[in-house]
Amino acid sequence: MNLLDTARDSVRSLMNQIARGLNRLSGGKLSPNAVTLFGFTMHLPIAYLIAIQQNYWAAGLLVVFGLFDALDGSLARLQGTANSAGMVLDASTDRMKEVILYTGAAYALIDQGQPKFAVWAVAACGASLCVSYVKAKGETAVQDSKLTPNQINRLFADGLMRFEVRMAVLIVGLLADRLAFAVVLIAVSSALTAFSRLIRITRKLSA
Repeated sequence: MNLLDTARDSVRSLMNQIARGLNRLSGGKLSPNAVTLFGFTMHLPIAYLIAIQQNYWAAGLLVVFGLFDALDGSLARLQGTANSAGMVLDASTDRMKEVILYTGAAYALIDQGQPKFAVWAVAACGASLCVSYVKAKGETAVQDSKLTPNQINRLFADGLMRFEVRMAVLIVGLLADRLAFAVVLIAVSSALTAFSRLIRITRKLSA
């Protein structure tokens, strides 16, 4: 198990505890989809904070609401309501979050007089979407297999620049006031991750 998987398991354990507490407080009425949508909605003010260069506030909120990606899944498993519809909603809103965040980053870089790096923010957005698109197409190709939806979801989730890693790089870039460097790193690393996933998926399907 690598460091990323260890960190993910630690976060998942924490979210499982929080999910149990929220489920108990709400009497089981808090739905995972509501958590997903609330986490998504809160990325709108985060993008605005990035745009107006309130980096510390943006980074702090990204950490807090980034955890909602694990909380909704924990709540769904606890309530026994985990299903394909919830997975689609979660994955789709994650992509929307990235479009919103990189739009804020592009605006901030233009406002700072760095329009060339704003182009890199667009590239970071596109490359990030490619990482998820390649994974989604690979999952579709094996949809007729005997794997469960959760197993299929994890089948092609390899590569360095996963969603949570991209968000971590963005957070560090905001805290270090190196937003330009962060979007370049995300763009290049995400493009490499997308290509490596494509190669792996193509080989697996060919076999």
